[in-house]
Amino acid sequence: MKIKKTAFLQSVTDWRQCPKSQLPEYAFIGRSNVGKSSLINMLVQNSTLAKTSSKPGKTQTINHFIVNDEWYLVDLPGYGFAHTSKETRAKWAAMIDEYLQRRTNLVNLFVLIDSRLEPQNIDVEFINKLGEFGIPFSITFTKADKISGTKLNTNVNQFLDKLTETWEELPPHFITSSVTGKGREEILDFIESINNNNL
Repeated sequence: MKIKKTAFLQSVTDWRQCPKSQLPEYAFIGRSNVGKSSLINMLVQNSTLAKTSSKPGKTQTINHFIVNDEWYLVDLPGYGFAHTSKETRAKWAAMIDEYLQRRTNLVNLFVLIDSRLEPQNIDVEFINKLGEFGIPFSITFTKADKISGTKLNTNVNQFLDKLTETWEELPPHFITSSVTGKGREEILDFIESINNNNL
């Protein structure tokens, strides 16, 4: 897939305010500071599209971008730790859960996992919740350039092995780097294949 045009559409705090169009929608989510905004910018080759920050919790709304006038890319708030109150985090969690369960044209959720880390309970618990919700998703390991290839493979395999404790069939997964562009073509081809199958 070639990215010809990408534009910011809107930021909302309620799924009912999302675009009325039934274009296919691909959302991105991960633990705070997992490199979500950098990955999004790498995918669309626009370094300023999604706001990046060294401070966790920068994304606080459901942010829609339209790509090639054909599909929506959605930047969701991170889950887990952020420099904000417990009450605010609870509101974010409720907003995300409602979006995931009620947004009918969400065709895939990319769950971002920091490849530098061993399996984190918060990530596994979130993925298991997606199973309960029946949400289609794939796993995207980020920051692959930050560690050696051997350690990368070890961490990825450990995470996938952890999921086999509760999942009979594992979802698709991608290994990415927003610095080198690793994984970009694979993710865009994956999106394109889903779009073509839904025509």
